Amino acid sequence: MKRNFIGYGENKPKISWPNKTHLAVSIVVNIEEGAELSVSSGDSENEYVYENNRKQIKNGNQDLCMESHFEYGLRSGIWRIFNVLDKYKIKTTFSCCSQALEKSPWLVNEILKRGHEISAHGVKWISHANLNVNEEEKVIKECYSSISQLSGKPPMGWHTKSATSPNTRNLLIKHGGFLYESNAYNDDIPYVLEIKSKNIVIIPYSFDTNDMRFEGNGGFVHGVDFFDYCKETFDQLLEETKDGSIKMMSIGLHPRIIGRPGRIGGLARILEYITAQKKSWITRRIEIAKFCLQEDVFKQN
Repeated sequence: MKRNFIGYGENKPKISWPNKTHLAVSIVVNIEEGAELSVSSGDSENEYVYENNRKQIKNGNQDLCMESHFEYGLRSGIWRIFNVLDKYKIKTTFSCCSQALEKSPWLVNEILKRGHEISAHGVKWISHANLNVNEEEKVIKECYSSISQLSGKPPMGWHTKSATSPNTRNLLIKHGGFLYESNAYNDDIPYVLEIKSKNIVIIPYSFDTNDMRFEGNGGFVHGVDFFDYCKETFDQLLEETKDGSIKMMSIGLHPRIIGRPGRIGGLARILEYITAQKKSWITRRIEIAKFCLQEDVFKQN
């Protein structure tokens, strides 16, 4: 794959977002609970990557501890996230593994009745880097079909658990049902690529303004750590738009992580801060994608 190290360079798009602001904020809630590797789901091994850096159980038994950690996300954590989003009247994107939704179909209605978007996060919470092209094409089709049936509408966006494969983008284009994908971390502004005479919007994601930094030695310990870092990011990006250019900020969330009682306050504080500023467009990723497709300034080679 050809790499692009310059992007927009000094020629940042001088345009405003639909609400006449210059900073878009995209909040993504990742739904992976029930789609992690688990013997109880028929997998050959259990998930072992989590906050407590557990060693993998290799005797063929279920990892009841790990399963319980993931279950917390939907039993408790998701409701705290819903309550905070409801309080600040924020519509956002839920990036969902189809297997997770299949195991918790009640969640589909909870997401949609609040006006949120459901995008595709694969069938299972696994990397696609080692899949061959036929295997990955099958996964994309299965995920798209499952979410479409569960929600009554097809997912328009895609994000693979890191890392994606060299074939992912072309397979999404070949599938034809996706307007955007978020398998990139290389910019603060979305961009549009033309591949095989078709356009797809690349909406970059972020691992720094992300609650995953509560894991291991990621740097976040208290809820205020999450707030402080996101606030500094928001303030800096807003400052950079004073020349008339635009920027976008992604905030990544996971119910089993930010949904803990000692952390949820960090999310509430940053949303209170951002909404009080009234200087940004807080929106779903699908709205960002549709806008970018209408404007030539986002097209890159």
